[in-house]
Amino acid sequence: MAELKIEKTAIPGLLIIDLDVRGDNRGWFKENWQRQKMIDLGLPDFGPVQNNVSFNATRGVTRGFHAEPWDKLISVAAGRIFGAWVDLREGPTFGTVVTVEHGPERAVFVPSGVGNAFQVLEGGTAYSYLVNDHWSPAAKDSYTFVNLADPTLAVAWPIPLSEGELSEADRNHPALAEVRPVPAKRTLIIGAGGQLGRALQALLPDAIALTRAECDLADPEALEKIDWRSVGAVINAAAYTAVDAAETEEGRRQAWQVNVHAVGRLVEKAREHRLPLVHVSSDYVFDGTRELHDEDEPFAPLGVYGQTKAAGDALVQSWPRHYLLRTSWVVGDGKNFIATMASLADRGIAPSVIDDQHGRLTFAVDLAKAAVDLLAGGKPYGTYNVSCDGPVRTWADLAAAVFVARGRSADDVTRVSTEEYGQDKNLAPRPRHSALDLTKAKAAGLTLPDGDQALADYLAALEVDGGS
Repeated sequence: MAELKIEKTAIPGLLIIDLDVRGDNRGWFKENWQRQKMIDLGLPDFGPVQNNVSFNATRGVTRGFHAEPWDKLISVAAGRIFGAWVDLREGPTFGTVVTVEHGPERAVFVPSGVGNAFQVLEGGTAYSYLVNDHWSPAAKDSYTFVNLADPTLAVAWPIPLSEGELSEADRNHPALAEVRPVPAKRTLIIGAGGQLGRALQALLPDAIALTRAECDLADPEALEKIDWRSVGAVINAAAYTAVDAAETEEGRRQAWQVNVHAVGRLVEKAREHRLPLVHVSSDYVFDGTRELHDEDEPFAPLGVYGQTKAAGDALVQSWPRHYLLRTSWVVGDGKNFIATMASLADRGIAPSVIDDQHGRLTFAVDLAKAAVDLLAGGKPYGTYNVSCDGPVRTWADLAAAVFVARGRSADDVTRVSTEEYGQDKNLAPRPRHSALDLTKAKAAGLTLPDGDQALADYLAALEVDGGS
């Protein structure tokens, strides 16, 4: 009886699994795949949907190298094999080879893009593949092959290939030098044209970046046009954010279409293709009666926009591999509150600004960095509050700080209540308290700048860029 354990190899993602095999006078029994135990030890939750078995009648049968467009857990049900794997994915480990001889006591997790081959050491060997996509004739067009005898790979086959049993196709696969590496899967950014989307593109220049013109979530067919096999993770930076317009008949329909129905379709795509999904939420899912909102606070939205964001959040949370980033008062390049206040200050205008709504700014570049860090750092999935750290401010506090930075007096900002500001205006209700508890995000190692310093840095950049 052996202890279940998982060992990493020289090929990233290729894992050797020592199985717990229990035998007696009748034979043996093993748990060939035990989802929870193996996930706890580091196996990806790869979502298998099909099991294939290759029976090999005679010693010396050799198959491979085949890199398929899915992940697989391979094992031996009977007999013994010499297994070999070569990384055919683009990157620094392209061409790396790992070999292991094993029987029923071991399994190997093979990520998509890694070529799999084996040689049978005992007649009557049954080789099992547990895969996370359904085979189809069309799928075979995306296989990548390399020749078993390639001297560059220098695989020390126990039985010379000249004495083995090979298919004609396997004998004639190309040499490694002729193989086009399997392209790395890329992060998909939806809503790439917005302020957060542009910040994400700056951090992920190789991402698949789709603007609203290229992927309009209001279109129920938009997600069907994406090549999901090339996607490794999804960041949804798109949303209907017209808070006041959402209270109108047409706006309400658009908000539900983009923030709820489209999000539901996106979650199903993430589930179908087993993709991590980053989704951006809002302080508007709360009513603002608490002065500080943590990740576990129940939803209590005041208006249509908040209701749709809360409904979208619930759909995202139904897919375990999600990062839900709840944020507040987002500021990026282009039109925003801070840039508007700077423009008013520069033009000598004295505005009236609300002084009873409290929160913290979030700069798009910091929100984008948090999303990228969560995906790259292997942090636990779930909801994370992300905003600037530091003192909680009101909109009037922030406006006054902008005016002072632009050489105006803080007294040029007239502080008014929400009711005063909203008189004769059709405004949606807003939470009075939007500040988010950042304990979880900081414990996860996310970088959350001090809000006052981040504001000063942003205003300095506005000066450098020639104002707002």
